[in-house]
Amino acid sequence: MKILMVLTSHDQLGDTGRKTGFWLEELAAPYYAFKEAGAEITLASPNGGNPPLDPKSNEPAFQTDLTRRFEADASAMAQLATTVRLDSVSQADYDTVFYPGGHGPLWDLAEDKHSIALIEAFLQAEKPVALVCHAPGVLRHVTTPAGRPLVEGRAVTGFANSEEEAVGLTHVVPFLVEDELVALGGRYSKGEDWGSYVVQDGLLITGQNPTSSAATAARLLAQFAG
Repeated sequence: MKILMVLTSHDQLGDTGRKTGFWLEELAAPYYAFKEAGAEITLASPNGGNPPLDPKSNEPAFQTDLTRRFEADASAMAQLATTVRLDSVSQADYDTVFYPGGHGPLWDLAEDKHSIALIEAFLQAEKPVALVCHAPGVLRHVTTPAGRPLVEGRAVTGFANSEEEAVGLTHVVPFLVEDELVALGGRYSKGEDWGSYVVQDGLLITGQNPTSSAATAARLLAQFAG
């Protein structure tokens, strides 16, 4: 099995002067779930090279056994430092794609024409697509072959308005994931704030927050079981 993981290249948290990027747990937990399933993993980002890590995701309060394992894993860190450029990848070379979140994707991947086309290509090839936390916001411009919003009428989840409010970034982010999915006609639902919650609608799998990362990866892998 070949799995593509797409990370952000955006490192500025609006005009706050603070840094953002991808959320470490949302990379590490799925990465090892996929590794243990025997998958071959490719990491990609819009700019290629070493994608920015949200520094907050590496604070002690947010570290997990898997984030510590990832940072101590020379092979994983070398792979992270050399992500391939997103415009160089094709869905034909992979069985599925997984998008970790962090706030960064709201600025770059949500507007990236290569990301949009890639997700559309995976789904048109009947390959599953999974996104967690802020990454479901990357679907905002993705459409069906008929030109309708991909999430219209589909069950989805993603980082909740209440969670964004809790981290104090409601008025910093370019859009709120929950509001955007609802505005596009998605059948948005959520679990408890910071609890694991995953929704699947056909080939589209979405997870609510960092805690949902492992369960989202497991749901994706289940598509290939048996």
